[in-house]
Amino acid sequence: MKAIIIKNSKLPEALSWFMNVGGITLFPFIFIKGEGNPRLINHESIHIAQYSELFVLGFLALYLYDFVVGFARFRSFKEAYYNIRFEQEAYSNDTNLEYLDTREKFAWRKYKV
Repeated sequence: MKAIIIKNSKLPEALSWFMNVGGITLFPFIFIKGEGNPRLINHESIHIAQYSELFVLGFLALYLYDFVVGFARFRSFKEAYYNIRFEQEAYSNDTNLEYLDTREKFAWRKYKV
């Protein structure tokens, strides 16, 4: 699934309550603050693949679960966010612009909360 990228979106800025948000993926859209950059777009495109594997609702449920578990563990929004398994996969591979060409299905399972 190829994402629909919306640049110069106000949505990431509106969601920057606890940390700076440069982009956000809400399947099938990627909302980017400003023009974005290849690394950010790749990061958000990894989320599109994850959404597709879990049929959107599964992704959202597991994302929220990971965040709640992380927040209970770390008592920090930022630490909880960085420990979400989907974010771990995306951050670990966002500099590899060919990652999505070689990514194994359900690669996010390698990461733990």
